Amino acid sequence: MLPLLKKHPILFICFGIALVLLPNLHIMDVTIMEARNFITAREMLTDNNWLLTTMNGEARYEKPPLPTWLTAVSAAVFGVKSVFAMRLPAVLFIMIVAVFVFKLSRKITQSQSFGILSAIIVATSFYVVGIMIEAPWDIFTHGFMSVAIYYLFCFFEAEKTQWKPALWASLFIGFSILSKGPVSFYALLLPFILAYGFTFKYKRFKSKFIPTIIILILALVVGGWWYLYVRLEDPATFLAITEKETGNWSSYNVRPFYYYWSFFTQSGLWTIPAFVSLLYPYLKTRVKNLKAYQFSLLWTLFAVILLSLIPEKKSRYLMPVLIPLAINCSFYIDYLIREFKNLKDKREIIPVYFNFGLIGLIGIAFPILAFVILKDNLSGYWFYFILASIAVFVMGLLILKFLKQKNIRLVVACVIGLYASLLITTLPLKEALNSVAFNPITPGISGDLKLYQFNYIAPEMIWQYGQKIPQIKNDDGSITFPKESNFGLLAIGVSPKDSETLQEKYTIEEVDTFDLNTVTKESRQYKDRLLATYYKLTKK
Repeated sequence: MLPLLKKHPILFICFGIALVLLPNLHIMDVTIMEARNFITAREMLTDNNWLLTTMNGEARYEKPPLPTWLTAVSAAVFGVKSVFAMRLPAVLFIMIVAVFVFKLSRKITQSQSFGILSAIIVATSFYVVGIMIEAPWDIFTHGFMSVAIYYLFCFFEAEKTQWKPALWASLFIGFSILSKGPVSFYALLLPFILAYGFTFKYKRFKSKFIPTIIILILALVVGGWWYLYVRLEDPATFLAITEKETGNWSSYNVRPFYYYWSFFTQSGLWTIPAFVSLLYPYLKTRVKNLKAYQFSLLWTLFAVILLSLIPEKKSRYLMPVLIPLAINCSFYIDYLIREFKNLKDKREIIPVYFNFGLIGLIGIAFPILAFVILKDNLSGYWFYFILASIAVFVMGLLILKFLKQKNIRLVVACVIGLYASLLITTLPLKEALNSVAFNPITPGISGDLKLYQFNYIAPEMIWQYGQKIPQIKNDDGSITFPKESNFGLLAIGVSPKDSETLQEKYTIEEVDTFDLNTVTKESRQYKDRLLATYYKLTKK
């Protein structure tokens, strides 16, 4: 295994991510952001809306189309109804992030083992994986920018102007813009440029000034042509959507400046090491490459500060910070691998025992905790429960064993093994937790009747239905009655006035209630918007 890792590190990184993420890729519920994106990808294939993108038949220009194009291509190959197909490109971009974190880390430190460690940490950071289903298009924009940053670093470091990395950088910056506008340019590239300037000083930059301008121009052309196209083809809708999106930055989800100060917790398994890695006075004398450490630290902090300046804040917006943070955390883990056996100071030892000891104890306690939670729902899931219990328990035991031996290299390996075991063996148990009331809508539920929606229907339900569900209630409150004499209607919370209006023209039969909630109504995670009643309407 080790010779293979040294000889083919990129192949090893990609294989590891595929092994962990692909087997259960279809199991997690489709989220609201995923549903919107998947519907848009589906309508690219079914309606040929590749440029003027739509969701449920209506214009959707909030997100640029590149990630949707990639998702639509995957769906065309593996099936337009397949959740696996829709999520596959996002997994490939987690691989891209990990690979180019490896390449950048290796180039900065001249150490392949350090690069592999950085790649492993970023690929196992909680929100790097979580973003794949919560806001999947983010991984595309930051994935493309990770590639661009690597080539920019090569361009800046070269003694003479090298056009190949410059052109690659401009292309991938453009792809990032074409994935989610200027988000990654601001959150990942700008902090990188600032950090590079403070640490590496832009030596020999005078001869590269013109090529840098060309990089920016080409990036704007590659990333901006779609915006110009839509602006010219559908100006009224484009301007209305742009105005709404811009307004959200200063009026929607407004949080205080310090909202992101706990950003290191987004790394999950690596929370305490990530925090310690930010303690410059402590770590500056302990790292092998001080300048590289200063660079990753400044890149991380600049990213957090720039994101904090924007009034609109959400936890998922922190995902790009985890990329430089993974590199920064690697300096601390690398130090522990080298020196932990020789450490005597309790102030250094206790955080290590606490972080990895807690993970090990959770692994050992997993079979009991899982049984307590699932004991009434294990029928049909005993195989997965036993498999998960053995795998996670063994990894937890090994973590404690190697921690006692002060072998941090093997501790880290077993922590990764525990993480992999959880994703591979426990995700199938998720379905055992589904509420009794869970009743998903199925394609073709309305038979030969055309299905419409009244008020709001969750995107997740439209995605599950498999076709567009046109809206018959307008923004001004009026109703556009369908041409059909008989049709199906999905509705949430029809007011007495609207009910009266419908009953004047139609005989209404309540058929079923669909509930996409996998938790009970008593749970805080229960969402009323995932509930809808299905009616059959017949014209009087």
